[in-house]
Amino acid sequence: MSTPMTARTSLNVLVLGSGGREHAIAWAVAKSRRCGDLVVAPGNGGTPGRRAAVVVDDPAQVVALAKELQSDLVIIGPDSAIAAGVADALESAGIAVFGASRAAGELEWSKTASKAFCERHGIPVAKSRSFRAAEVDDAIAYVKNAGQAMVVKADGLAAGKGVVVASTVDESIDAIRAALVDAAFGDAGSSVLIEERLFGEEISLLAFCDGTRAVAMPPAQDHKRVGEGDRGPNTGGMGAYAPAPVCPPALAASLTAEFLQPAIDGCAAEGRPLRGVLYAGLILTATGPKLLEYNCRFGDPETQAILPLLDADFLDIVEDCALGRLDPALVRWHDQTACTVVLASEGYPGSPRDDVSLRIDGTEDDLLFHAGTERAADGALRTSGGRVVSATGIGADVAAARMRAYELAGRVNFAGSHMRRDIGWRAIARSTGGYAASGVDIDEGNRAVDLLKSSVAKTQGASVLAGVGGFGGVFDISALKGMDHPVLVASTDGVGTKVALAAQAGRLRGVGMDLVNHCINDVLVQNAKPLFFLDYIASSKIIAEQVADIVAGMSQACVENGLSLLGGETAEMPGVYHDGHVDVAGTLVGIAERSRLLPRPTIAAGDLLLAIASSGPHTSGYSLLRRIFAALPLDTMPEPLDVSLGDALLEPHRSYLPLLRDLLDGPSFSTVKALVHITGGGLLENIPRVLPDGVGVDISIGSWPVPPLFRLIRDVSGLATDELHRTLNMGIGMIVICAPTDLSTVQAAINEETWVVGSVVENHPGTVVLR
Repeated sequence: MSTPMTARTSLNVLVLGSGGREHAIAWAVAKSRRCGDLVVAPGNGGTPGRRAAVVVDDPAQVVALAKELQSDLVIIGPDSAIAAGVADALESAGIAVFGASRAAGELEWSKTASKAFCERHGIPVAKSRSFRAAEVDDAIAYVKNAGQAMVVKADGLAAGKGVVVASTVDESIDAIRAALVDAAFGDAGSSVLIEERLFGEEISLLAFCDGTRAVAMPPAQDHKRVGEGDRGPNTGGMGAYAPAPVCPPALAASLTAEFLQPAIDGCAAEGRPLRGVLYAGLILTATGPKLLEYNCRFGDPETQAILPLLDADFLDIVEDCALGRLDPALVRWHDQTACTVVLASEGYPGSPRDDVSLRIDGTEDDLLFHAGTERAADGALRTSGGRVVSATGIGADVAAARMRAYELAGRVNFAGSHMRRDIGWRAIARSTGGYAASGVDIDEGNRAVDLLKSSVAKTQGASVLAGVGGFGGVFDISALKGMDHPVLVASTDGVGTKVALAAQAGRLRGVGMDLVNHCINDVLVQNAKPLFFLDYIASSKIIAEQVADIVAGMSQACVENGLSLLGGETAEMPGVYHDGHVDVAGTLVGIAERSRLLPRPTIAAGDLLLAIASSGPHTSGYSLLRRIFAALPLDTMPEPLDVSLGDALLEPHRSYLPLLRDLLDGPSFSTVKALVHITGGGLLENIPRVLPDGVGVDISIGSWPVPPLFRLIRDVSGLATDELHRTLNMGIGMIVICAPTDLSTVQAAINEETWVVGSVVENHPGTVVLR
């Protein structure tokens, strides 16, 4: 047990370092009831206490300064001081130190040694191999033989920038040459570790360590890339939040037992106990968590997001770690969330611009942690580094903390500053909870249809051939000339909440195309040719330019599909619609020969489902999509997208009429048993609408290429497979059902790539099962 709090005495504390991490450490020290004389060396323009000049990775200088200041405890911030053996020198001088020895710190300052350590102690890591400068050709051959993009890591310390996460084999080779030939990382890159690229959510899990036990801090998520949407080169970190929702307490405890405590045990067994902080960079892959790296110090900017959540005396904890006696019960945390946003200098992370005037319109209570700042003789602030200031907000959840962080960031002003506007967006995307939580309940919608069917049926006579529950209403107009038995097929629909996204982006023309094409597809699945279209546009206030833009999109779609736009209605309804809100709906009427109506009653077990690609989410699922991407600007391009997020989300709903016209009008028509338009309800809700009694459908996941946008949604939302395919089309916009013997004929009549994604089966009638 630790010494009782009543017996504790004040401490003179020396904090080594000058970054945002050290400011946060010094801030936590200054809050302690036991803080005596606080010195930060060399510190920055915002650190509390006094400042002192020192070279932090010169052990002799640090020991001399600690003695001069009569420091009771030294807290080491930067990794360079650990690699230089500063902790060893202080311990030899009889000065308590919170920071790893050089031997324990090898887990960080040598990636190759760290991998070997993990292998000795059974800690899961990615497959990798090390190469020195003289082995550059072997390193390149290793990547070429692997045939896939790899991660290239400088073996030594590179200020958080010595990692290249390549997207292609060529990028991997370029990174190898940059490190081993061009010395891009200096001595740190004189050898490199080439590691398989893993995919999944990354977690920063830190722990207070006293040499024998690891007591975890709240798990955090860092944002390493300089660009929004996780694009661009790696940095020291552009923001973080904690605790990360992707790592709930039970998982954090499991990761501590699998990655943190075994490392502490391994260090102790090898005679190099680690007293300070152990940082595990982890990735949650589909096959289980794996270690990306160990650091033996606080992370930056994770520290700025973690320490404000501490509900205990920081000095009590770090002193007990230094003395090897930490009581886990001493470490307590507030039940809140913190989010940190980093403001960086122009040119960062390449060649940042220094010595720029800096103004902060804040108060002492604001969590604004300085990094690259310096005070002039007159007290004015100037920039002095790449990452200048980090702003930390506290709130009940990530969204609230993020809002406060950006509010604080707005109070920091200097020329050329830049920050990521999407910090925490993945956590917010994961918190959506599915379509129902977005305000759309598919089950309740289905129940409403069931309840109204009987009422609608009372109004229908013999002329109504298809009504509620189909893709469109079918009405017999056999008196129409030029056909044997013509019927009218009608569809009414709207664009839904995609309109709000389009209005936000100022791109309303596309929703006019969305509306017409959606209705064309709804009558097409019954083999009807469209005749005419009527539109309805409503808003809180009519803006002529907006209406013209929407109608222009409708006109374009009508021309492309050979139907007439007869006109429609505009309505201005203040008080019914929110200011700036626009709603778009319309009705399409088509005509079909009754004998050629789809679906056919001959659908049977063994028939195949042939999928045709969608052009995006079309007009479905946008209540969910807007929540998922609420924290990500539309002009960003997160991986794996190859266009901006706005372009991907607002790609117009395609019409399948031009593609399927020859198939439906020609001799191959007899091979088509049904068409299914994948719209609201996804694969799971739409396919049963054409099935006869007694059969269901099996769909094989992975049988079609999932487009980048849907892969991103799948990865960041955390939604179950059924929920995704029940809400979104996941890359499939239309399905043709045919007999296996007719498959080649149908595919030959469709002039683009298609995929067999499933089959009709006798079990689970009326439902779709994803396998």
